[in-house]
Amino acid sequence: MKQPSASELAVLKALWQQSPLSAREIHQQVEEQLGWSYSSTRKTLDRMQDKGLLQAFEVHGLKVFEARAAKVATLAAYARDFAERVLEIKGPVPASFFAGSELLSEAELKELEALLTRGDEKGDEEKGGEDD
Repeated sequence: MKQPSASELAVLKALWQQSPLSAREIHQQVEEQLGWSYSSTRKTLDRMQDKGLLQAFEVHGLKVFEARAAKVATLAAYARDFAERVLEIKGPVPASFFAGSELLSEAELKELEALLTRGDEKGDEEKGGEDD
């Protein structure tokens, strides 16, 4: 699964906090941050479904979405990418980087630490192309 863009990450974060959500509810969550119109949110949701980042289903006749991209694995990929490309850190990324995050529970922090201490094992297979 390809790493989500910054705007796609905003959508995923909304869904990781509460799920499932309708397109309108997602739009209300990200509208201020991204400055989007509703149609831009809809288009992004469709693109994210095509990429396998989201799944959609119906609840009481309303189309709702939930994240397919795992929160901890996605954040670990972002951390590895930032550490390598920006900070030029080779090898494992310290999980202390995420201390104080309101996005992660204590259990998720431990899972993230395990993923990050594995270093580049998984990171190389997730990267795919370098043309992002």
